[in-house]
Amino acid sequence: MSKVNDLTINKKICYHCGDMAEDTTYMLDDRPFCCLGCQTVYQILNENNLGSYYRYNTHPGKSQKVQKEDLSYLDEPNIVAKLVDYQDDEMVIMTFYIPAIHCSSCIWLLEHLYKLHPAVKSSQVDFMKKQASITFDKKGISLKALVQLLHNIGYDPKITLQDVVKEGKKFNQKGLIAKITVAGFCFGNSMMISFPEYFGMAEFERQYAAFFGYMNLAFGILVLLYSASDYFKSAWYSLKQKQLNLDVPLALGIFVLFFRSAFEILTQTGAGFMDTLCSLVFFILIGKWVQQRTYYHISFERDYRSYFPVAVTVLEDGRERPTQIADLKVGDRILVRNNEIVPADAILWKGTASIDFSFVTGESRPIEKVLGEIVYAGGRQVGEAIEMEVVKPVSQSYLTKLWNNENFKVQEKKFDTFVGYISKYFTIGLLCIALSAAVFWLAGGNTERAWAAFTAVLIIACPCALALSSPFTLSAALSIFDKNKLYIKNTAAIEQMAAIDTVVFDKTGTISSPHVSTMHFEGELSTRDKSLIYSLCRNSNHPLSREIIKWLGECTVLPVTDYEEIVGQGQKGRFQNDEIKLGSATFVGTNKSPFEGSVVYIQVNEEIKGCFTLEQSWRKGLSEVVGKLSHCHYDLHLISGDNERRAESLRLIFPVQSELLFNQSPGDKLRRIGQWQQEGNKVCMLGDGLNDAGALREADLGIAVSDDINNFSPGCDAILDGEAFERLPRFFVFSKDAVKVIKMSFVISLMYNVIGLSFAVQGTMSPLFAAILMPISTVTIISFTSLTTRWYARRRKLI
Repeated sequence: MSKVNDLTINKKICYHCGDMAEDTTYMLDDRPFCCLGCQTVYQILNENNLGSYYRYNTHPGKSQKVQKEDLSYLDEPNIVAKLVDYQDDEMVIMTFYIPAIHCSSCIWLLEHLYKLHPAVKSSQVDFMKKQASITFDKKGISLKALVQLLHNIGYDPKITLQDVVKEGKKFNQKGLIAKITVAGFCFGNSMMISFPEYFGMAEFERQYAAFFGYMNLAFGILVLLYSASDYFKSAWYSLKQKQLNLDVPLALGIFVLFFRSAFEILTQTGAGFMDTLCSLVFFILIGKWVQQRTYYHISFERDYRSYFPVAVTVLEDGRERPTQIADLKVGDRILVRNNEIVPADAILWKGTASIDFSFVTGESRPIEKVLGEIVYAGGRQVGEAIEMEVVKPVSQSYLTKLWNNENFKVQEKKFDTFVGYISKYFTIGLLCIALSAAVFWLAGGNTERAWAAFTAVLIIACPCALALSSPFTLSAALSIFDKNKLYIKNTAAIEQMAAIDTVVFDKTGTISSPHVSTMHFEGELSTRDKSLIYSLCRNSNHPLSREIIKWLGECTVLPVTDYEEIVGQGQKGRFQNDEIKLGSATFVGTNKSPFEGSVVYIQVNEEIKGCFTLEQSWRKGLSEVVGKLSHCHYDLHLISGDNERRAESLRLIFPVQSELLFNQSPGDKLRRIGQWQQEGNKVCMLGDGLNDAGALREADLGIAVSDDINNFSPGCDAILDGEAFERLPRFFVFSKDAVKVIKMSFVISLMYNVIGLSFAVQGTMSPLFAAILMPISTVTIISFTSLTTRWYARRRKLI
């Protein structure tokens, strides 16, 4: 262990994960830990001589205050066979997605797993994708034991049903990188052998002028046929569609540049512009690579399978058997534990079901189910373990039908970017100038000057700078958003964000925070009722009882008799002739109550007084976010699957003209988004659950709000970390700044084109002039866009 680390131990900070550990009783080697899990990880690493893990980064670990997951399904061979990448009689290769990977210490530890278990042969970490590919001896360690080992050191892999199906788009830039490599090689060599031509050749060098020309021609052919091939394909496809995209003038400029250069080299009438051609293709390919940048470790196209676990526990002849979800049949008896997902529509047979459907319907309160009632797939059990009987297979469940609705399918959003809009007119204007110059010189009888002017205009006005302004500006903006915890799918989505004029919020999990809760009461309580409830709750140590006491405040303490608390149900007692009950709907006998779905019911002398609910609080800065967006002239609306019980407080936050819609089904949300769009609005939808999936896809810009970007979130254009919610107005303003930079860079590129065209139309443009002007314009645009974008980011206090 390094001396530096020994000297900087903070007695209040967990040595492993960095969480607060002020009152901790967990101490080892005079180092504090916030929990037994963190202390255990530290002990395991030290015992295996892996203490260097703490040397490279301060507090590199992840907190171990997590609930242990049931891994029994990893003992099933048919499930394992679908999860692994490769296996034979001895070796197994498995790629794990591990969200906890975040620093160099993580990489070091995961690539030294063989020191923790000899059956682990090798492990390789892909930091960007947060993946670890591990090769292990199946006879020495099982997949279940390997996952348990990763859990023990704080690197739990995330395994979902989507891993079994193994679908999804694989993004591959190898072909583009190869084309950039070839263009760069040709550009460097072509420029080198062109220097003598630019600065004058000695007698010795003049003997090889023709040879150098042919070498340049070879480089040009390679760049034309390989590196630039995609631009010709795109231009041809665009023309077939009777459209003019930016690749049309680019392809035209590249072809003319090559044709004129090849003509001059073969006829020995000039040196040509092959170095300019290679540099042009090289730079625009780099721009294309930058534009295709994305976040490999974040999925923007998840479906319901990444929400479901791999397997569920089936009860058979009194035994528990892990079964993959695809094998569930109608009639199977399943066990669903606390915090587990209900995988298929099923009937409740045993236990007290309190189902959290917030992710599917938007309803924030757990719904209590009685024996014999159907529980739909996608809900999460909150409380004791329950037994259920499957009535529909997963493929026919409510959740699957909801997701497979045709309206929820991925649709390509039509959006005309600034560069796309300009390119329609750029090509026509360019051809008009070139033809006008040619006609002018032909009218004067100068055929040679006409040819030179026509080709020079197409070469010098090639929209290289324009093609680079957008990707470099938006890429710089993408990195700014990334640092501020807004993860945007691609650069085009930033321009979509800048065009937005209407912002629609979901309620539960979007504008409310799942980590901060507030107690609310529905009903009426007299002063005496409050004293009775206060006195009863004083006898319980349950968290909800303590929250109710906080809500009640100071009350008269009454001597409660016959007190009884039934775990998982509620508590009851008496004061004189009054009988008080607090607990679930079943406990107080009010299954048909209008308050169904509450957390704690209140019954005094067999009369339901109301219910307490522990509601999620509004996100920090919600009022400021709404106020700033409204001040920036955005139309704001709220559309929620939840009921109207907090409508009044929301009306105080949102502008008077805002629409606040409640009890909306997923289909209702999708249709309402479509109606706003038909009214001419550009709509941004912010949601978090499966019930928002259709609306997020339908909106011009869909932003999924998540307090853990590695957990499930519906398909979207961007993922906003809940911590960054209060920066939302700055994000919208900054997206407009980014588009402003693109427009300014377009003006700069036009200025360079005017300078170049003044020589081109005269037919006097030399190879040296083109070799200097085009790279200078390119470097200017790249520098201007990058620096100006960051200046705007500082102005918006994003860096």
